[in-house]
This record gives sequence, C-alpha cells and structure tokens, in this order.
Amino acid sequence: MNVMVRTRILHTLTLFSAAVLSTVLTGCRSLSREDPGPIPIAPEGNFTVRGTVVEDGNPVIAARVRLQATEHMTFTDAQGHFTLNNLPLSDTLTITAWSYGYFVGWAGVKEGKPDSVTIELKPYYTTDNPDYDWFSIEATEGSATCGQCMPSYEEWIEDAHSQSAVNPRFLTMYNGTDVYGNQSPLTRYGYSRDYGSFPLPPDPTRPYYGPGYKLDFPGTAGNCATCHVPGAAAKPGMAYAADPNDAEDIDLEGVFCEFCHKLGEVVLNPATGLPYDNRPGIISMRLYRPEGEEQLFFGNFDDVTRRVSYLPLIEESAFCAPCHFGTFWDVVIYNSYGEWLDSPYSDPENGQTCQDCHMPGVDYDYFVYPEKGGLIRDRKNIFSHLMPGAMDETLMRNAVSMDVYIGWTDSTITISVRIVNDQTGHDVPTDCPLRHLILLVRVAGLDGMLLEQTSGGVLPDWCGTGDPADGYYAGLPGKTYAKVLEELWTGIQPSGAYWNPVRIVSDNRLGAYETDESTYTFDSAGLVQVTVDVELIYRRAFKELMDQKSWDTPDIVMESGSLLLIK
Repeated sequence: MNVMVRTRILHTLTLFSAAVLSTVLTGCRSLSREDPGPIPIAPEGNFTVRGTVVEDGNPVIAARVRLQATEHMTFTDAQGHFTLNNLPLSDTLTITAWSYGYFVGWAGVKEGKPDSVTIELKPYYTTDNPDYDWFSIEATEGSATCGQCMPSYEEWIEDAHSQSAVNPRFLTMYNGTDVYGNQSPLTRYGYSRDYGSFPLPPDPTRPYYGPGYKLDFPGTAGNCATCHVPGAAAKPGMAYAADPNDAEDIDLEGVFCEFCHKLGEVVLNPATGLPYDNRPGIISMRLYRPEGEEQLFFGNFDDVTRRVSYLPLIEESAFCAPCHFGTFWDVVIYNSYGEWLDSPYSDPENGQTCQDCHMPGVDYDYFVYPEKGGLIRDRKNIFSHLMPGAMDETLMRNAVSMDVYIGWTDSTITISVRIVNDQTGHDVPTDCPLRHLILLVRVAGLDGMLLEQTSGGVLPDWCGTGDPADGYYAGLPGKTYAKVLEELWTGIQPSGAYWNPVRIVSDNRLGAYETDESTYTFDSAGLVQVTVDVELIYRRAFKELMDQKSWDTPDIVMESGSLLLIK
C-alpha cells in the first residue's frame, strides 16, 4: 500500500502540517518469477540430422521435430522431410517428432552412424473407456503412483485441487452441516394454490447449521461431483448421480494427477467461447481412457517418449473453463474463466493465461527425478503444481494495489482510498460468491478511541455484528466488494445456496484493470495526534455462515498500512 499525505486546502479551512512519526506498511507488487538461469540448450556444433516422419509409410506434414530436451526444433515439409542443423556431436542424440493425434515418436542417432533417420508416428486411440481402472504400479495406488518419479506430486498434495472432494467447506455446504456433523433441519415448504409448494426460511426456533444442498434436494445427488469428484462423475450415467459422500479410493483425491493428464478436449460453445449452460465440469470434458494394454498421457512437452502426446490445450485457459464457469437456474454463479475471457488478459498477443499466474515456474530443471531417468530441461517450461489460489497469501497480496490519501484540517480528517485490480486477470474476488473483500478504515485519537465518522460508507451487517477484535466489522467505516445473491423464495441474502433459484442483488467486484475510490471523513476537532489504519481484507465467506458452519478459515490481509500523524 502507498500512503500519501496531501498538502491542500479542504473546504477553505486551513490545513495544518502533519509530520509522519512512524509508518508501518505492507504492500504488494507485481509477482515475478525468479531468473530461471541458463537454458539447458545443447551447444551448437557442426552435426546435421536429416530424416523423414511417417505414419504407416505415408509422410506426416508439419510435424514438430526436436533434439530432445533442447530448443533445436524444426517442422517437416510436404514430403515429411526435416533437417536439424548445428547439432552437437554426442554418443547418442535422441530426435523426437510429434503431430496432432499421435504419440511422440523418436529415433536415436549415434556418432559415426548414418545421419539420416525415419521416425514412425503412431496415432493414439480416439475412444474413451469409462471402465478404465486408473493407472498404478508397484503396489502404489492413486496419484502416489506419479509421485515415485515426479516432484510435482508433492506440490499437488498441497494444492486445493487435491482436496476438492474432502474440502470441509464444500462438504458442509453440500450436506447442510457444520464441521462437527450437526445437520440443519430439512427445508420447510409452504403452499400456494397459484405456485404450488415453495421453500420457507429456516425455523428460528430450531438449531441451524447453515444451508445445504441435501436439505433442499435430499433425494438427489446434484452436479457438484462433476467438478469436485470428477473421477466418480465420469463413470457411466453418474454425472448427476455421484454423491460426494460416497467417494472412495482415488475419487477422494478430487482432481487427481491422471484425471487432468487424460483430459484431451473441452467442449465450449463457439458462439460465446464459454462452456454450455448446465454442462459443468466433466460434462464439458472428454477423457481419453484406454482399452486393454493401451496407455496415453497428455502433457506440455512434445518430446517425451513414454506413451505421451503433447497437448497444447493443457497450456491454455480453456483447459480450466469447465470447472471455473457455471450457471444455475440461468444465473451465472462461477465465472472466473468468463471474466478472464472478457479481459485484456485473454489477448493472445500480450495477455496471460490462467496457468501463467496459477502454475508459475519452478526452481528445479527436471519434471522427472534425474535418478528416475529425467532429463535436464529449461525450467521455464516446468510449472508448479501447487497451483496457488485463494488460500495462498502471497498470491492474494499480489492481487491488487492500494493507495491511501490523507487530508487533515483543524476539525476534519479525510481518508481517500484507491484500489486498483492491476495484477489479476479476472474479478477480485472471483469464483464462489461467498468470497468478498472488506475495506476497513479506522482513525483513533491519542487515547485509542475511534473518531466519529461524519461521512462515507459503513460495512454492512453481513460483515458480522460483534467484537471487531474477533472479526465482526458491521457498522465500521469501510466498503465491501462482493457478488451478493438473494434466494428468490425465501429472500435470504447474502446467500451461498445458489443451487436454489437466486438473483444477483449487487456485484461491485473489481474487474481486471478496474479502479475504485472511496472517501471517509472523521471529526478531529481539538486533536493534535491521530492514528490512521487502513486494511483490505479477503474473507472466504460471510461471517454468519462461517459461524453456523464453524469454519476456521482466517482472513487474509491483502493490503494494510498504519500512520501516526501529529500536528
């Protein structure tokens, strides 16, 4: 945060000079990757390799041909021929080839042997086997199988995707319970001759532990599993029948390693570029699960020679779209992908993808451990599977910037706050509409008592009524940034029960590159010393709901600053 004390005249009153005795600032700056170090490209030499890429004897046109694990790359011509010049002399060079629809092919070239090779490409299967048993080796099951060779496994374990099926916030919202298993009463219904039955608000005389899908639709499973438990939802006929409470084995791993690396296509509406309505998660995906002894993994390298094919989609934001866009009852609820698509960040020339921010570069130069046969590679092409998001304090503190301007007359202190979404390619906050920002402005005198606010906004009741020391901020000076929903039948707002018909009451979140300014004034008559505290807080859910569910999810302070001013 930047704090500026302005010297100016406010309402023709004399402005006293203010000396800043102490400044405690925490701010955020542009998130940048560390210098990846030297690129492990093979040194240039005088060796040339020529060859042909074929499938069943027929040339493959425009195939990508590469000296493995280097930047020496070319394409085949109309006859399937290629030439790689200036290669280094080596005992053995591995030349790889890839084209859409094929496994990566390769051939070895040895020093002193013919420098002309033929690389045969094999097309991978184009069907999906819904009865496929997820990959495992050496008595290891689930994603731990990948962890035997790949450091990304340990990162993924810490990532929210690995927790999607067992996340207590998700499960307590799904079941209508708190984290201790106490469940709210089933939804009550009234009846109207014109409308039939309709839901009623919760009975205030009975214990209540917050809303839940299972309270409103106890006889169904819903579509939650299509994103949260995709392995279960991908089974035949289970997209709307997979109950997250029944998840077992690898399905408990949520969005697990092999699931993403079997995902070969996403289905988007060409008219909008978004997933179709009512097709969340796995319903908008196509998996390539093999039959029999076949196997296939998709990745972001075009030169991996282990039953792998390169998938450009895996580096595109569209890969994330099915689970980061969702409509319910014709109301857009989740829209981080759509927000990105509407922003300058989606510009293919100078924008950024979801992966650029949420899968940053790593500080190692292999994606398979060297002792397991991994090659040294350019680390800028190796991406973290920590996938930082809403729980990552560093990412959140680098989401927006904030400036505070202070004017002090003989009777009034004016605080102006300017917040800019200058670091994020979607709205802040995004995704689940429970999430919101709280701008909290406090000015106190020498005795620690808060000054009387004379103008400016105050925080709404849903920021919590109670002791501010415990995070209850309702009525204090400030502003919220949120997408507020109201249930149509019960009138409950703000609501997170978007599986019911809702309407958007308000949405003042900050879109990419948007700016918001707000001003607050306080009575400072007779004071010669004040302390100004400004915080921008990220909160995962509305305070009352967090209390009902007993969620222990601390706020994240995205920006903050404190100034002691003396006349």
